[in-house]
Amino acid sequence: MVESEEVCFEVAEKVKSVCDELDIRYVFKSSYRKANRTKLDSFTGIGDEKALSILKAVRERYGVPVLTDIHSVEEVRLAADYVDILQIPAFLCRQTDLLVAAGQSGLRVNIKKGQFLSADAMQFAAEKVESTGNKNIWLTERGNSFGYGDLVVDFRNIPIMQGFGYPVILDVTHAVQQPNQGTGVTGGTPQFIATLAKAGVAAGVDGLFIETHPSPSKALSDGSNMLPLDKIKSLLIGISGIRNAIS
Repeated sequence: MVESEEVCFEVAEKVKSVCDELDIRYVFKSSYRKANRTKLDSFTGIGDEKALSILKAVRERYGVPVLTDIHSVEEVRLAADYVDILQIPAFLCRQTDLLVAAGQSGLRVNIKKGQFLSADAMQFAAEKVESTGNKNIWLTERGNSFGYGDLVVDFRNIPIMQGFGYPVILDVTHAVQQPNQGTGVTGGTPQFIATLAKAGVAAGVDGLFIETHPSPSKALSDGSNMLPLDKIKSLLIGISGIRNAIS
């Protein structure tokens, strides 16, 4: 999420450089506010207007599309003036009013599949957005709940959701989360990020969602399931090889 302009610029500059070199389309994503937190005192943001202004600055400085989460109809109106893509968080992917409002913005809408849903059910979430006349939709796979503290990715979900006619993204960093930990802080198994990314590309996914940070241990959100920024190039080189081999 947006911690500071400095961190956002560092990440955007590094990843854009690598993506340009490898001919990969790059979308910068960061949450301007975190609404879904385990503990009451967890970090939720630096202030809406300040964070959104930083996202706009990233877009203007690096010439890349910018994506952020929204959690309510009111937030749709607020964020739409600053970003290119609105993301519906997984826990909110059935919220009709939110999906319709996002569609009415005219921006592309990325809907993350809830950990509690089958891939088939995402057709109805997409239809709510499309009911507004907006067909610029992405669907994102991020794993399904497996017991009380783990997630598992069913790669069949990729072609199932592609069958609805929308591009499908695989969130390989939220998919390695270990939620509901007794400490009140979400855990993770980042050593499996590369495994999921490579498997997703081999399965024909249209894009990857990868959280990265210069120092994940110091990140104010989701640090336990982030890829260190200095490892992003080697991962993207590896998955580019797979993409080229199957194309």
